[in-house]
Amino acid sequence: MTRILMFPGQGAQSVGMGRDLFARFPDLVREADDVLGYSLSRLCLEDPEGQLGNTRYTQPALFAVGALAHRAYLEDGGEPADLAVGHSLGEYNALHAAGAFGFADGLRLVAARAAAMAEITGGGMSAVVGLPETRLRFLLMRAGFATLDLANLNTPGQIVLAGPVDDLAEVGPILEDAGARMVRRLDVSGPFHSRYMAPAAERLEPVVARTVFAPLAFPVIANATARPYAQDLVGATLLQQIHQPVRWHETVAAILDEVHGPEPEFTEIGTGRVLAGLLRQIRRERDQARVPAGAGAR
Repeated sequence: MTRILMFPGQGAQSVGMGRDLFARFPDLVREADDVLGYSLSRLCLEDPEGQLGNTRYTQPALFAVGALAHRAYLEDGGEPADLAVGHSLGEYNALHAAGAFGFADGLRLVAARAAAMAEITGGGMSAVVGLPETRLRFLLMRAGFATLDLANLNTPGQIVLAGPVDDLAEVGPILEDAGARMVRRLDVSGPFHSRYMAPAAERLEPVVARTVFAPLAFPVIANATARPYAQDLVGATLLQQIHQPVRWHETVAAILDEVHGPEPEFTEIGTGRVLAGLLRQIRRERDQARVPAGAGAR
C-alpha cells in the first residue's frame, strides 16, 4: 500500500494547537523560540496579542506544529511515507518530512516566506463553491475581471480567487447569480498564490539561495506543478509556489490515478482535518463523474 502524508497550510491554525506536543519535545520548542525570537508555545496556546491570525506568525507556528506532529507520528510507530504533499505552507512540512532541510533551517525559511508575503497588502481571497474551473474562468472573462486569479484549485467544485478586494466584492454576486452555491471572502491579509505575490518571491530568493537542500528520502509533489520535486529545482520551485496556484485537486487526482493496486492511504499530519475533507470531496466527485449518464434509471 502506498502511504501518503498530507500537511495543511494557512487557515488550519487555531488557539491551542500543539498543546500535546510542546511538553513532549522541549528541545525543539526552545530551538524554535531561538529562531523566531518569541515564545512558540505562548503564541499557539494563549495568543494573548491576537497574532496567530497574522501571516508573519501563522506560518512559522503551523510549520513548527506540523514538524513536531510528524516527529510524534514516527515515534508512535507511524509507517514511513512513500510520498508527501502539503497545501501551500504545508509543502514546507512535506519537504522537511522528506529530509530536504532540518527543523531550524525550515523554520528560518518559513519565517522569511511569511515576512515577505505579509508585505503584500491591498488584496484578498474569496472561496467559490459550486462552479467548475472552466465555467469560472469563462465567467470571469465575460464579466471583465482580468484582475482576478484562480489561486487554489482545491476540488472540482471549490476554487479560491485572489486579487484586488474591490473586484472580489463586485464579482461575488455575479458568480452567485451564475450558479455558485457560495462565494465567501477569506480572512487573509493578501492575494496569496496570485501574480500579485511575485515581489514576495523576489524578497525570499536570497534566503532560498543560501539554503542547502538535502536529497529527498521520498517524492514530494509540488503545488505549482502537481508533479514531484526535481532535486536540483527545490529552491526554484518553492519560489514559484508563492505566486502560482495551488493545484491541489490535480495533485490528489494524479496520485489516485497513478497508484496501482490497493487504494493509497492518506494521513493528515498537523492541526485540523481540512485536507481530509478535501480528499473526501475529490473522491466523491470523481466517483460521481464515473457513473455513466442515465445509470440507475428505470
